[in-house]
Amino acid sequence: MYTPKMHLTDEEMAILRGEKGDTLAKVMETVVRFGDIFDAPKLVPVTHHEGHLVTSFGIGLLKPLFKTMDELIQDNLKTKGPFTLDPRPIDYKNVKCNLLEKLVFSKIMYSKQDMYEEQLMKVGLKNKNAFSCTCYLDEVGNIPKMGDILSWAESSAVVYANSVLGARCNRNSGMLDLFGSVLGKVPYFGLLTDEGRKATWCVELKTTKLPEAQILGSAIGMKVMEDVPYVIGLDKFLGHELNDETKAYLKDFGAASASNGAVGLYHIDKLTPEAKELGEKLITKDAKTYVIDDEEIERVYKSYPIMWKKPNKRGNLVFIGCPHLTYSQLINWTKKIEKGLNDVNKKKVNRRVIMTCAPDVKEKFMRSEYYPKLISFGVKLSSICPLMYTNNPITHSKRIMTNSNKLRTYSMARYYKDDDLLALITKGEK
Repeated sequence: MYTPKMHLTDEEMAILRGEKGDTLAKVMETVVRFGDIFDAPKLVPVTHHEGHLVTSFGIGLLKPLFKTMDELIQDNLKTKGPFTLDPRPIDYKNVKCNLLEKLVFSKIMYSKQDMYEEQLMKVGLKNKNAFSCTCYLDEVGNIPKMGDILSWAESSAVVYANSVLGARCNRNSGMLDLFGSVLGKVPYFGLLTDEGRKATWCVELKTTKLPEAQILGSAIGMKVMEDVPYVIGLDKFLGHELNDETKAYLKDFGAASASNGAVGLYHIDKLTPEAKELGEKLITKDAKTYVIDDEEIERVYKSYPIMWKKPNKRGNLVFIGCPHLTYSQLINWTKKIEKGLNDVNKKKVNRRVIMTCAPDVKEKFMRSEYYPKLISFGVKLSSICPLMYTNNPITHSKRIMTNSNKLRTYSMARYYKDDDLLALITKGEK
């Protein structure tokens, strides 16, 4: 039996010894070993029992994953509460593939998708709609309270929960999120502690206008990496209330900081909950300073490489919504596309445009007056994970355009600012 460095209660030691089954003992040992690596002194209870898993794709090569799931199912082990999950990797109806692409997706890449989803349902998946990286939206309903302890792994969801909601979660890896949800306990270290939530970077925003969320997040992520930034000056543009528009901005900002760096928590002066409560007391005495002005934003934007095999060719596929769009973002994009098309007396976008959102958000949007408009413009609405789509090597020949810094970072997609992307899909500039 593994000898833990951390202190375990009598009940936890009994689980580790196998007194509640071999499978649960292995789950406990994995979580304890993980905590010991980071010198966690103990395990603490998960107080928000709706977990969120990052591994949503049934890649055939993940045989150890499927074997582990079978062991959990065989021993009747489930999560303490229902969990949500990252988006599905395929959507043949709205993100059409040619015959060869579909063959690679269905027979090679995601050949175990249906089987894996059956396993997920048996261990606690909330429902068949619970596939989104934006599980914290009202429509999806997996919303932790300030101070709640979580067992999540999806980087953009973790940074949102920590920063905008004030919950507490480390950036766990796939399966550790599931194991923590099964045990109902996680190691106490890092972003779960008061000390670990203090900012070691003070970011001073001195731009003349509100920067694009994805570029600002990218700049901060690449500078601070896994550290915690405290951003001063952003409230001048966003205000002091977390309304729908502000939360959508922070969603995209956080996703970029988490993917272009490894940020798991940020504080926005006078806006995010801990910053409103504690202010600059959250900044450590030896914190480094990073000043961001208009020139720095432009420098970061121009530093993004173009990975297309034929960089001078016209882009032919657009993904908007990584992370998934909010309901208000869908409405705003519909209005902008309508105006852009009207300005040039056109009725449809000039290339394939796919917008992605959570299934529950999609259902709500489909009941609105804006859905038929968006579809009439030739735009497709999907709940796919754009990143999982680009994992198919055959898609590398496509010249994908996006306003997502996360998708740009993890694929060969080319990044465009919102206004530039809008012009490209409505007016047709190169």
